[in-house]
Formats: sequence, structure tokens, C-alpha cells
Amino acid sequence: MEVEKTELKRSLGLIDATSLVAGSMIGSGIFLVTAAMARDVGSAGWILIIWLVTGLLTMSAALSYGELAGMMPNAGGQYVYIQRAYGKLISFLYGWTVFTVIQTGVIAAVAVAFANYSAVFFPVLEKEIFSVSKSFIFTNKQVVAMLSIFLLTYINTKGVKNGKLIQLVFTSAKLIALFALIILGLYVGLKSDVFASNFSDMWSASKTVLAENGTLTITKLSGIALLGAMGATIINSLFSSDAWNNVTFIAAEIKDPKKNIPRSLFLGTLIVTVIYILANVAYLALLPLHGNPSVGTIAQNGIMFASQDRVGAAAASVIMGNFGVFAMAGLIMVSTFGCNSGLILSGGRLFYAMANDALFFKKAKELNKFQVPEKALWLQCIWACILCISGKYGDLLTYATFASLLFYILTIGGLFILRKKEPDTERPYKAFGYPFVPILYIVITTLICFCLLKYDTRNTVLGLIIVALGIPVYYLFLNKKEY
Repeated sequence: MEVEKTELKRSLGLIDATSLVAGSMIGSGIFLVTAAMARDVGSAGWILIIWLVTGLLTMSAALSYGELAGMMPNAGGQYVYIQRAYGKLISFLYGWTVFTVIQTGVIAAVAVAFANYSAVFFPVLEKEIFSVSKSFIFTNKQVVAMLSIFLLTYINTKGVKNGKLIQLVFTSAKLIALFALIILGLYVGLKSDVFASNFSDMWSASKTVLAENGTLTITKLSGIALLGAMGATIINSLFSSDAWNNVTFIAAEIKDPKKNIPRSLFLGTLIVTVIYILANVAYLALLPLHGNPSVGTIAQNGIMFASQDRVGAAAASVIMGNFGVFAMAGLIMVSTFGCNSGLILSGGRLFYAMANDALFFKKAKELNKFQVPEKALWLQCIWACILCISGKYGDLLTYATFASLLFYILTIGGLFILRKKEPDTERPYKAFGYPFVPILYIVITTLICFCLLKYDTRNTVLGLIIVALGIPVYYLFLNKKEY
């Protein structure tokens, strides 16, 4: 592998790296997706099992990545690992997908979530600026979303110290707030009979579909049908737990990366896994799982039909009344702002690594006086803002999640390839439970991908098309290295 002509400064410690892992994972998903999961499986027991499996999968992947990070403590992280195991084409396709939809799509979606909850305090943000029929509506919220991306990008161009401070402050704030929600939720909820009711028949699963005319269709699930439904809906919790790998993108700026990256991956994913499971227990202690959307009260809507899927806000309102809605909106604003700071900080480093391989725009490899890839950050900012304007980032995220899972499988498969190809390479940390834990991850995640192909064929195929579109772009960069 070629040595980088310019060097990033190693200035992040273990706490900073762990903060980036946890902060990048916790966005808005944990406050929303349980509603969709409730409609898909309708069982308190199976919902918690799905979150537990998600956590174990995420932690097992993180522990496997730890070995690769120790071997290759370079900027670009997963992009570098894939290139070492499979070559430049496959690594470019990963970087291409990260730029077009994974990283920038998540940044756009998180920014819009920030704007959505800002509108709770400032209703004027709901005002429409212009529209094109019903297919495209541009509002003040999209302006705020883009401004937040611009602001965080600007802050991160002024040095990694600024990005580190924002990440640490906002991650600490949202962890404290989440623990408060969990503790208060359990304290209040366990005094009622809601928890006992939700768990009285905890393994009875069903899928609930709300028709446009308000009719509910409930289908009992068992056996293969239940496994299929779980395999499809786990995409919600996996999305909420994603972005843990972002810390590998900034490996060149972490002190003692051979030790601190594996440790931060384990600690960060463990912290978030515990919080996510406890948060869902709190939801189930405060709100009935099943509900009726036509009734309207928070308790009667239940988790399943929480208003706009805002389960976290509904749970907070049970604890604190109407004030809880504002408290939760504030928490999600903090959560999403801090999440995007980490995503923006780390994403630019991947594109910097690609530029050093002449597989991205040449200017992206230039470092400014603060030793950060400023132009890579602004390119990321521009595309993420375009996705905000388009209003299609949600679709892109759906397409990309499937592709992202495929790249996780490929990367962990690279462990086996590199152990065979490079048996004598230094490995300061070796993957926990090798080969059984990595194999188990690959098998389970592959089964999830097959479930998605069956139950969400359109979006998964479109995800593969986005990846495939990177092939001609790869050869364009090979032949036009002056870009």
C-alpha cells in the first residue's frame, strides 16, 4: 500500500474514539423505529430479542473489525481493509456507495430529523417555501437541515479539536438524558399494569397493517413466517445501530490506534446496545404495545401507532405530561446534532483516503493549515445538502442499508482472506472468538439479506444497482486521474 504524502495529526484518545462510536450510533432511530417493529411482529418478547440480536451482531462485527484496525491503522478504515483483502475495485465500490448514499444519506436524514424536532419549538419551520405538485415540497425545515450540515462542516474544518469537543459534549449530554429517560420510565411505568400486560403473552406474534381507509388487518405469525418478519424488520434496529465503523475512518488521527480503536469499538457498541435494550424496556413499561390509531390518545395509540412513530416522545409524555413532548424534542435535537458532528468528521477522512489512491477528486486529499481534509469535508457537505433538497434521501437510505450490510459481510470475510494471505502480519489484537464469531455474523447477516431480498425486493435491488453504477465511475477515475 502506498504511503500517504501528507499526514493527519494523531490527537484523539480512547475516550474521544469511544465517544465517536457511541455518538455516531445514537441519532433519532431509537426514538422512532420501535413503532414499525411493533407493527411488524406485535410481540414484546420478540421485539426485545430483535434488539438483543442487533446488539450482539453489532458487537461481534466491531470485535472483528478490531483486528483489521490493529493491522491497518490508516485513514479510511473499512475502505482500506476491503482494498487489502479484495483489491481497488471492490474498495472503490464501497467508497462510492458511502459517498452517494450511506454517509451523505445518513447525514441528510439526521439533519432533517434535527429540523423536524426543531419545528416543535419553532412552528414557522413547517412553512412551505415552494412545491412541485405533491411529489416535491420544500420547507423551512430543509433549509435548517442544510444550515446544520453547513455549520458542522465549517466547525470540523477548523481542526479535529473542535470536532472532538462537540462530539464529547453532545454524546455525554444524550447519554445522560437517555439514562434519565430509562430510569424515570421504569420508575413510573412499573407502578402501572402496562408492563405486566405487555409481557402477559410476550411470545404471541402478529403483523398489523393499517389500510388507507383506517381498517386494521392483523395476521398471526409463527414458524417461518415469524422468522421472515423478524428478518425484515431487524433492518430498523440495524439502521439505528449503524455508523459504529466510522471510528475506523479517522484511524490516522487516533493515538495508539492499534489498541485504542479495538477498545473504542467494543466499549462504544456495548454502551449503545445496553442503552437501546433498556430504552425499549422503558417503552414497554410506559406504553401498551398494541393500539388503535383512530382513537387518538397516547395510551390508546400504544407503541404501535404512536403519533408519527414518535415512541420516545409518547413515552416522555407519560412521564412528564405535555412538557415531555418538548423535553424529548430537545433530547433528539441534541442527539441528532451530536450524531451528525461525528458522521461529518469521519466521512471526510474516507474520501481523503480515496483521493490519495487517485479514486476520488484530487483536491480531496489536500489538508488545510489545521491538518484536516477541508475540501473532502465540503464535497461531502454539498452532496448531503443536495440530498436534503431532493427529498429522496429516505429512499436512498433504504437502498443503501442493504448494500451496507453486504459490505460488512465482505469486510469480515476479509479477516479469513488476510489470515491466509498474510499470516505473519502483526496483529496487535485478534478477533474475539475467531473463527466462530465472525462466521456466525456472516451467516446471520446473510440470512437477513435474503429476507430483505424476499420481503423488500424493490429497495434491495435498487441498492445493488447503486453499487453497480460505481463500476463505470471507477474506470473513469482510473483513466482521468487529473480530476
